[in-house]
Amino acid sequence: MGNVISVLVTGAGAPGTVGTIFALRNNPDGTKFKLVATDIKNDVPGKYLSDVFYTVPQPEDEKYIQRMSELVQREDVKVIIPQTTREIVTLSQHKDHFNNLGSGVIVSEYKCLTEANDKFTLLARAKEIGIPYPSFVLTQSEAEFVTAVKSFGYPENKVVIKPPVSNGMRGLRILSSDPWNVKRFLNEKPDGSEIDLDNILRILRNGEWPALLVVEYLEGVEYTIDVFRNNRGMVAIPRLRKNIRSGITFEATVDYREDLIEYSKKLAEACDLKYCFGFQFKLSKEGVPKLLECNPRVQGTMAVSAFAGFNMIYYSIQEALGHPVDTSGIKLKENIQFKRYWGGIATDDGKYIGRI
Repeated sequence: MGNVISVLVTGAGAPGTVGTIFALRNNPDGTKFKLVATDIKNDVPGKYLSDVFYTVPQPEDEKYIQRMSELVQREDVKVIIPQTTREIVTLSQHKDHFNNLGSGVIVSEYKCLTEANDKFTLLARAKEIGIPYPSFVLTQSEAEFVTAVKSFGYPENKVVIKPPVSNGMRGLRILSSDPWNVKRFLNEKPDGSEIDLDNILRILRNGEWPALLVVEYLEGVEYTIDVFRNNRGMVAIPRLRKNIRSGITFEATVDYREDLIEYSKKLAEACDLKYCFGFQFKLSKEGVPKLLECNPRVQGTMAVSAFAGFNMIYYSIQEALGHPVDTSGIKLKENIQFKRYWGGIATDDGKYIGRI
Protein backbone atom coordinates (compact mmCIF):
# COMPACT_ATOMS: atom_id res chain seq x y z
CA MET A 1 0.00 0.00 0.00
CA GLY A 2 2.94 2.33 -0.59
CA ASN A 3 3.35 5.01 2.07
CA VAL A 4 0.17 4.05 3.88
CA ILE A 5 0.73 3.37 7.59
CA SER A 6 -1.19 0.53 9.20
CA VAL A 7 -2.71 1.45 12.57
CA LEU A 8 -4.76 -0.84 14.82
CA VAL A 9 -7.63 0.75 16.76
CA THR A 10 -9.11 -1.40 19.53
CA GLY A 11 -12.60 -1.10 21.01
CA ALA A 12 -14.28 -0.50 17.66
CA GLY A 13 -17.66 -0.54 19.41
CA ALA A 14 -16.68 2.24 21.83
CA PRO A 15 -18.51 5.60 21.58
CA GLY A 16 -15.28 7.40 20.71
CA THR A 17 -14.40 5.22 17.71
CA VAL A 18 -15.92 7.57 15.13
CA GLY A 19 -13.97 10.48 16.60
CA THR A 20 -10.69 8.57 16.63
CA ILE A 21 -11.14 7.55 13.01
CA PHE A 22 -12.01 11.15 12.10
CA ALA A 23 -8.85 12.42 13.80
CA LEU A 24 -6.71 9.99 11.80
CA ARG A 25 -8.43 10.49 8.45
CA ASN A 26 -8.29 14.29 8.85
CA ASN A 27 -4.76 14.77 10.14
CA PRO A 28 -2.83 18.00 9.41
CA ASP A 29 -0.07 16.29 7.41
CA GLY A 30 -2.29 14.37 5.01
CA THR A 31 -0.79 11.09 6.25
CA LYS A 32 -2.59 8.06 4.87
CA PHE A 33 -3.57 5.28 7.24
CA LYS A 34 -4.85 1.76 6.85
CA LEU A 35 -7.20 1.39 9.81
CA VAL A 36 -7.36 -2.06 11.34
CA ALA A 37 -10.14 -2.22 13.94
CA THR A 38 -10.80 -4.84 16.63
CA ASP A 39 -13.48 -5.56 19.18
CA ILE A 40 -14.67 -8.44 21.36
CA LYS A 41 -18.01 -8.25 19.51
CA ASN A 42 -18.42 -8.84 15.80
CA ASP A 43 -21.12 -6.42 14.64
CA VAL A 44 -19.96 -2.99 15.87
CA PRO A 45 -19.95 0.42 14.10
CA GLY A 46 -16.16 0.59 13.78
CA LYS A 47 -16.26 -2.57 11.67
CA TYR A 48 -17.86 -0.60 8.84
CA LEU A 49 -15.81 2.58 9.26
CA SER A 50 -12.38 0.93 9.19
CA ASP A 51 -10.49 -0.74 6.37
CA VAL A 52 -10.13 -4.14 8.07
CA PHE A 53 -11.89 -5.60 11.10
CA TYR A 54 -11.19 -8.55 13.42
CA THR A 55 -12.74 -9.90 16.58
CA VAL A 56 -10.46 -10.52 19.56
CA PRO A 57 -10.85 -12.32 22.91
CA GLN A 58 -11.56 -10.47 26.15
CA PRO A 59 -8.38 -8.57 27.17
CA GLU A 60 -8.16 -10.69 30.34
CA ASP A 61 -8.14 -13.88 28.25
CA GLU A 62 -4.72 -15.54 27.96
CA LYS A 63 -5.25 -15.76 24.18
CA TYR A 64 -5.74 -11.98 23.78
CA ILE A 65 -2.05 -11.11 23.37
CA GLN A 66 -1.53 -14.04 21.02
CA ARG A 67 -4.42 -12.88 18.83
CA MET A 68 -3.25 -9.25 18.83
CA SER A 69 0.28 -10.39 17.94
CA GLU A 70 -1.07 -12.34 14.97
CA LEU A 71 -2.96 -9.30 13.71
CA VAL A 72 0.02 -6.98 14.15
CA GLN A 73 2.15 -9.27 12.02
CA ARG A 74 -0.55 -10.05 9.46
CA GLU A 75 -1.45 -6.39 8.86
CA ASP A 76 2.05 -4.95 9.41
CA VAL A 77 0.67 -2.73 12.18
CA LYS A 78 3.00 0.09 13.20
CA VAL A 79 0.95 1.56 16.05
CA ILE A 80 -1.78 0.23 18.35
CA ILE A 81 -4.34 2.70 19.76
CA PRO A 82 -6.18 1.16 22.74
CA GLN A 83 -9.57 2.75 23.38
CA THR A 84 -10.87 0.77 26.35
CA THR A 85 -9.68 0.84 29.94
CA ARG A 86 -9.46 -2.94 30.16
CA GLU A 87 -7.21 -3.16 27.12
CA ILE A 88 -4.76 -0.44 28.17
CA VAL A 89 -4.01 -2.42 31.33
CA THR A 90 -3.20 -5.60 29.40
CA LEU A 91 -1.37 -3.92 26.52
CA SER A 92 0.77 -1.78 28.81
CA GLN A 93 2.16 -4.97 30.33
CA HIS A 94 3.25 -6.18 26.89
CA LYS A 95 4.63 -2.98 25.32
CA ASP A 96 8.11 -4.45 24.90
CA HIS A 97 6.64 -7.51 23.19
CA PHE A 98 4.84 -5.39 20.60
CA ASN A 99 7.83 -3.11 20.17
CA ASN A 100 9.83 -6.21 19.26
CA LEU A 101 7.18 -6.95 16.63
CA GLY A 102 7.69 -3.46 15.20
CA SER A 103 4.56 -1.89 16.68
CA GLY A 104 4.33 0.95 19.19
CA VAL A 105 1.48 1.10 21.71
CA ILE A 106 -0.09 4.44 22.64
CA VAL A 107 -0.27 3.83 26.36
CA SER A 108 1.65 4.90 29.46
CA GLU A 109 3.76 2.52 31.51
CA TYR A 110 1.73 -0.04 33.48
CA LYS A 111 2.52 1.32 36.95
CA CYS A 112 1.71 4.89 35.91
CA LEU A 113 -1.62 4.18 34.26
CA THR A 114 -2.88 1.82 36.98
CA GLU A 115 -2.21 4.47 39.61
CA ALA A 116 -3.90 7.15 37.50
CA ASN A 117 -6.88 4.90 36.79
CA ASP A 118 -7.45 4.25 40.52
CA LYS A 119 -9.58 7.15 41.74
CA PHE A 120 -8.48 6.74 45.36
CA THR A 121 -4.78 6.77 44.45
CA LEU A 122 -5.30 9.71 42.08
CA LEU A 123 -7.15 11.82 44.66
CA ALA A 124 -4.45 11.04 47.21
CA ARG A 125 -1.83 12.21 44.68
CA ALA A 126 -3.82 15.41 44.08
CA LYS A 127 -3.87 16.05 47.81
CA GLU A 128 -0.12 15.48 47.96
CA ILE A 129 0.75 17.98 45.19
CA GLY A 130 -1.79 20.67 46.00
CA ILE A 131 -4.48 20.10 43.36
CA PRO A 132 -8.06 20.87 44.54
CA TYR A 133 -9.99 17.67 45.24
CA PRO A 134 -13.34 16.73 46.79
CA SER A 135 -13.42 15.27 50.28
CA PHE A 136 -13.31 11.47 50.04
CA VAL A 137 -13.20 8.31 52.14
CA LEU A 138 -12.35 4.78 50.97
CA THR A 139 -14.64 2.23 52.62
CA GLN A 140 -14.30 -1.56 52.79
CA SER A 141 -17.40 -2.63 54.74
CA GLU A 142 -21.05 -1.74 55.26
CA ALA A 143 -20.33 -0.14 58.63
CA GLU A 144 -17.55 2.05 57.17
CA PHE A 145 -19.74 2.91 54.20
CA VAL A 146 -22.75 4.05 56.25
CA THR A 147 -20.56 6.02 58.65
CA ALA A 148 -18.84 7.81 55.75
CA VAL A 149 -22.10 8.59 53.97
CA LYS A 150 -23.57 10.16 57.09
CA SER A 151 -20.34 12.09 57.78
CA PHE A 152 -20.90 13.89 54.47
CA GLY A 153 -24.27 15.15 55.67
CA TYR A 154 -26.66 12.60 54.17
CA PRO A 155 -29.69 12.75 53.99
CA GLU A 156 -29.62 16.57 53.98
CA ASN A 157 -26.73 16.55 51.45
CA LYS A 158 -26.26 14.47 48.33
CA VAL A 159 -23.27 12.11 48.38
CA VAL A 160 -21.41 10.40 45.53
CA ILE A 161 -20.32 6.76 45.69
CA LYS A 162 -18.19 4.89 43.16
CA PRO A 163 -15.67 2.05 42.94
CA PRO A 164 -12.02 3.13 43.03
CA VAL A 165 -11.52 1.46 39.63
CA SER A 166 -14.31 1.41 37.07
CA ASN A 167 -15.07 2.25 33.47
CA GLY A 168 -17.58 4.84 32.29
CA MET A 169 -20.34 5.34 34.84
CA ARG A 170 -20.27 1.74 36.05
CA GLY A 171 -20.84 1.66 39.81
CA LEU A 172 -21.41 5.40 40.10
CA ARG A 173 -24.42 6.50 42.14
CA ILE A 174 -25.58 9.74 43.72
CA LEU A 175 -27.15 9.14 47.10
CA SER A 176 -30.12 11.48 47.41
CA SER A 177 -33.17 11.70 49.61
CA ASP A 178 -34.86 14.26 47.33
CA PRO A 179 -38.40 13.00 46.70
CA TRP A 180 -39.82 12.57 43.25
CA ASN A 181 -42.98 14.60 42.72
CA VAL A 182 -45.29 15.09 39.74
CA LYS A 183 -43.23 17.99 38.35
CA ARG A 184 -39.98 16.00 38.39
CA PHE A 185 -41.73 12.89 37.08
CA LEU A 186 -43.13 14.72 34.05
CA ASN A 187 -40.15 16.96 33.24
CA GLU A 188 -36.97 15.06 34.07
CA LYS A 189 -35.52 12.12 32.19
CA PRO A 190 -34.45 9.42 34.65
CA ASP A 191 -30.74 8.65 34.26
CA GLY A 192 -30.49 5.87 36.83
CA SER A 193 -27.74 7.52 38.87
CA GLU A 194 -29.85 8.74 41.82
CA ILE A 195 -30.72 6.34 44.63
CA ASP A 196 -31.36 6.59 48.34
CA LEU A 197 -29.34 4.92 51.08
CA ASP A 198 -31.85 2.18 51.89
CA ASN A 199 -32.05 1.00 48.29
CA ILE A 200 -28.30 1.04 47.67
CA LEU A 201 -27.83 -1.04 50.83
CA ARG A 202 -30.31 -3.62 49.53
CA ILE A 203 -28.23 -3.92 46.35
CA LEU A 204 -24.83 -4.05 48.05
CA ARG A 205 -25.93 -6.66 50.59
CA ASN A 206 -26.74 -8.99 47.71
CA GLY A 207 -23.19 -10.27 47.17
CA GLU A 208 -19.65 -9.67 48.39
CA TRP A 209 -19.31 -6.13 49.73
CA PRO A 210 -17.10 -4.03 47.38
CA ALA A 211 -14.55 -1.34 48.15
CA LEU A 212 -16.27 1.99 47.56
CA LEU A 213 -15.24 5.61 47.55
CA VAL A 214 -17.61 7.97 49.33
CA VAL A 215 -17.07 11.42 47.86
CA GLU A 216 -18.28 14.98 48.38
CA TYR A 217 -21.07 15.90 45.94
CA LEU A 218 -20.09 18.83 43.69
CA GLU A 219 -22.90 21.02 42.41
CA GLY A 220 -21.17 22.88 39.57
CA VAL A 221 -20.45 22.25 35.91
CA GLU A 222 -18.03 19.60 34.71
CA TYR A 223 -14.88 19.89 32.60
CA THR A 224 -12.81 17.37 30.68
CA ILE A 225 -9.22 18.25 29.87
CA ASP A 226 -7.56 16.51 26.93
CA VAL A 227 -3.80 16.29 27.46
CA PHE A 228 -0.85 15.38 25.24
CA ARG A 229 2.56 14.85 26.84
CA ASN A 230 5.93 13.86 25.46
CA ASN A 231 9.55 14.55 26.40
CA ARG A 232 9.37 18.02 24.84
CA GLY A 233 6.32 19.40 26.57
CA MET A 234 2.56 19.27 27.04
CA VAL A 235 -0.63 20.58 25.50
CA ALA A 236 -3.84 20.72 27.58
CA ILE A 237 -7.23 21.59 26.09
CA PRO A 238 -10.12 21.97 28.58
CA ARG A 239 -13.70 21.35 27.45
CA LEU A 240 -16.79 22.50 29.35
CA ARG A 241 -19.20 19.55 29.26
CA LYS A 242 -22.52 21.33 28.72
CA ASN A 243 -24.60 18.22 28.02
CA ILE A 244 -23.69 14.75 29.30
CA ARG A 245 -25.69 11.57 28.69
CA SER A 246 -24.62 8.28 30.24
CA GLY A 247 -21.14 9.70 30.77
CA ILE A 248 -20.75 10.76 27.12
CA THR A 249 -20.32 14.40 26.08
CA PHE A 250 -23.09 15.54 23.74
CA GLU A 251 -22.34 19.26 23.83
CA ALA A 252 -19.09 20.97 24.76
CA THR A 253 -17.27 24.27 24.50
CA VAL A 254 -13.48 24.56 24.48
CA ASP A 255 -12.62 26.82 27.42
CA TYR A 256 -8.94 27.58 28.04
CA ARG A 257 -9.16 28.00 31.80
CA GLU A 258 -5.64 28.62 33.06
CA ASP A 259 -6.28 26.88 36.38
CA LEU A 260 -7.47 23.68 34.70
CA ILE A 261 -4.53 23.73 32.29
CA GLU A 262 -2.10 24.21 35.18
CA TYR A 263 -3.69 21.48 37.32
CA SER A 264 -3.78 18.99 34.44
CA LYS A 265 -0.15 19.55 33.49
CA LYS A 266 0.91 19.22 37.11
CA LEU A 267 -1.04 15.97 37.48
CA ALA A 268 0.28 14.59 34.19
CA GLU A 269 3.81 15.25 35.36
CA ALA A 270 3.22 13.73 38.80
CA CYS A 271 1.60 10.61 37.31
CA ASP A 272 4.18 10.43 34.49
CA LEU A 273 1.54 9.83 31.82
CA LYS A 274 2.48 9.80 28.13
CA TYR A 275 0.83 10.23 24.73
CA CYS A 276 -2.81 11.38 25.02
CA PHE A 277 -5.11 11.06 28.04
CA GLY A 278 -7.47 13.19 30.08
CA PHE A 279 -8.67 14.45 33.44
CA GLN A 280 -12.12 15.41 34.67
CA PHE A 281 -12.90 18.23 37.08
CA LYS A 282 -16.15 19.56 38.51
CA LEU A 283 -16.84 22.88 40.17
CA SER A 284 -17.90 23.16 43.80
CA LYS A 285 -20.71 25.53 44.77
CA GLU A 286 -17.98 28.08 45.50
CA GLY A 287 -16.72 27.74 41.90
CA VAL A 288 -13.54 25.80 42.73
CA PRO A 289 -12.64 23.10 40.15
CA LYS A 290 -12.00 19.82 41.95
CA LEU A 291 -10.53 16.67 40.46
CA LEU A 292 -12.87 13.77 39.69
CA GLU A 293 -10.80 11.20 37.81
CA CYS A 294 -8.32 10.42 35.07
CA ASN A 295 -8.82 8.57 31.78
CA PRO A 296 -5.28 7.35 30.97
CA ARG A 297 -6.20 6.63 27.35
CA VAL A 298 -7.83 8.22 24.30
CA GLN A 299 -10.97 9.96 25.59
CA GLY A 300 -14.34 9.54 23.89
CA THR A 301 -14.58 13.12 22.62
CA MET A 302 -10.85 13.79 22.26
CA ALA A 303 -11.26 14.43 18.53
CA VAL A 304 -12.43 17.91 19.51
CA SER A 305 -8.74 18.71 20.04
CA ALA A 306 -8.30 18.44 16.26
CA PHE A 307 -10.87 21.19 15.74
CA ALA A 308 -9.13 23.25 18.42
CA GLY A 309 -5.87 23.17 16.49
CA PHE A 310 -3.91 20.27 18.00
CA ASN A 311 -4.82 16.78 16.83
CA MET A 312 -3.43 14.92 19.83
CA ILE A 313 -4.57 11.46 18.70
CA TYR A 314 -2.64 11.88 15.45
CA TYR A 315 0.39 13.37 17.18
CA SER A 316 0.43 10.46 19.62
CA ILE A 317 0.81 8.17 16.61
CA GLN A 318 3.69 10.29 15.34
CA GLU A 319 5.32 10.04 18.76
CA ALA A 320 4.90 6.24 18.79
CA LEU A 321 6.43 6.07 15.30
CA GLY A 322 9.56 7.75 16.64
CA HIS A 323 8.80 11.20 15.20
CA PRO A 324 9.07 13.58 18.21
CA VAL A 325 6.39 16.27 18.22
CA ASP A 326 7.38 19.87 18.94
CA THR A 327 4.68 21.32 21.21
CA SER A 328 6.15 24.82 21.35
CA GLY A 329 4.43 27.59 19.42
CA ILE A 330 1.12 25.73 19.16
CA LYS A 331 -1.68 28.11 18.19
CA LEU A 332 -5.02 26.92 19.51
CA LYS A 333 -8.35 28.16 18.21
CA GLU A 334 -10.87 30.07 20.29
CA ASN A 335 -14.66 29.64 20.45
CA ILE A 336 -14.68 25.97 19.39
CA GLN A 337 -17.97 24.24 20.20
CA PHE A 338 -18.95 20.64 19.69
CA LYS A 339 -22.39 19.02 19.37
CA ARG A 340 -22.82 15.28 19.14
CA TYR A 341 -25.82 13.97 17.23
CA TRP A 342 -27.43 10.60 16.82
CA GLY A 343 -26.16 8.85 13.74
CA GLY A 344 -26.28 5.31 12.49
CA ILE A 345 -24.91 2.72 10.08
CA ALA A 346 -27.06 0.62 7.77
CA THR A 347 -26.06 -2.84 6.58
CA ASP A 348 -27.58 -5.36 4.19
CA ASP A 349 -26.78 -8.96 5.12
CA GLY A 350 -23.69 -7.76 6.96
CA LYS A 351 -22.49 -5.45 4.19
CA TYR A 352 -22.18 -1.70 4.73
CA ILE A 353 -24.65 0.30 2.59
CA GLY A 354 -24.67 3.75 4.19
CA ARG A 355 -24.68 5.96 7.26
CA ILE A 356 -26.56 8.96 8.60
